[in-house]
Amino acid sequence: MTSLQLTAAEREELHSDAISICQTLIRIPSVNFGEGKGDEAAVAAKVVDLLKEVGISSRIYESAPGRCNVIAHIKGQDESRSGLVVHGHLDVVPANAEDWSVEPFSAQIKEGMIWGRGAIDMKNMDAMIIAIFRMWARKGIKPPRNIVLAFFADEEAGSLFGSRWMVANHPEVFAGCTEAISEVGGFSVTVAGGKRLYFIEAAQKGIHWMKLSASGRAGHGSMMNPENALTRISEAVSKIGNYEWPQRYTKTVKILFKKIAEVTGKKYDERDLRPLLDEIGPMARMIGATLQNTANPTMLDAGYKANVIPQSANAVIDGRFLPGLESELNETIRQIIGPDISIETITHDIALETDFDGDLVEAMNQSILRFDSEGIPVPYLMSGGTDNKALSELGIIGYGFSPLQLPPDLDFMALFHGVDERVPIEGIKFGVNVLEDFLRNC
Repeated sequence: MTSLQLTAAEREELHSDAISICQTLIRIPSVNFGEGKGDEAAVAAKVVDLLKEVGISSRIYESAPGRCNVIAHIKGQDESRSGLVVHGHLDVVPANAEDWSVEPFSAQIKEGMIWGRGAIDMKNMDAMIIAIFRMWARKGIKPPRNIVLAFFADEEAGSLFGSRWMVANHPEVFAGCTEAISEVGGFSVTVAGGKRLYFIEAAQKGIHWMKLSASGRAGHGSMMNPENALTRISEAVSKIGNYEWPQRYTKTVKILFKKIAEVTGKKYDERDLRPLLDEIGPMARMIGATLQNTANPTMLDAGYKANVIPQSANAVIDGRFLPGLESELNETIRQIIGPDISIETITHDIALETDFDGDLVEAMNQSILRFDSEGIPVPYLMSGGTDNKALSELGIIGYGFSPLQLPPDLDFMALFHGVDERVPIEGIKFGVNVLEDFLRNC
């Protein structure tokens, strides 16, 4: 551990900068509408300016007009060590102002929280990263190893203009890096007795979005037609939506649930871990989806007039598979819908799972414990995905580690892409403390 530590005044300055930067970034609406429609140019320019103010040079990589990625290289004390990528994304999903109780891009502070689109996903982490390296630049602190700061575009729509474009077109910026940290990990989940588990993301489900198509005989809506394409696609969609997927437990899931059972005093039964979901409150919705493959119908498209039976009908299925179980997902879908429905892949992405041990994991765990001595770091498998998937193509092992200590009653996962997205100010203070300590000792 480095002997340099922040004074109370410096830590207060770090907190203030992280909060201010978070508000600044939220107020720049870097909305990603999907299908290539997004614009991170203004927020990327602000990131460059914030780093430039303290002498950190960075570069914008524009993958398409307005689609901007920011990269900065920070030299470490020991440049012979492998480097660490510390990354976030700059885009946010749309927000319908009529649904919100505050203006979505106001970054208003109320009830001890910063409200706004991106507050959780993920401009709070972007702000913490920037605030830490701004303070280090002012103090002349160097991290123990080389760091690549990466702020990506397009994470909310498949990363085609962001991390995937950077990996394909500029892999050199990540040269020498073997590990990475990013979003959705290191947050607290309070269980029985007030004990806090800190969920660190060590695995992610894979993605298979598929388009199902049914053909039939077109005709007048007033006539009998047993070859109705809409009926066929509806039956297929209903079967998929109502299918009960078998439980399949990965190594990460088993570690997490053993710890949940241990700290709550409940029974651990590997034949069925679902009863333990009751112990983690609202997190159960997301964690429950990591106990099995899932396939959710999300879109239907058929017909053009009320009295015309269409010749074809389509549906979109959001399939998510556990590490090692992609073939099971695909084969099961085919069996469910039968041979007469065609399947076309819309989007595909890999699943990830890495061991929850080693020096980097130990550094994450110890940093949490330094600021919450009773905290319990645990790995978890995420039902979604992050830019770590793209970096894995370069052999870079990634974890989700954007620490936040959260109020016990806050439905954290509901805030992702949700109405009235917000982040606790005390959570940011805790998070930037932990993240700074981690980066100082990784």
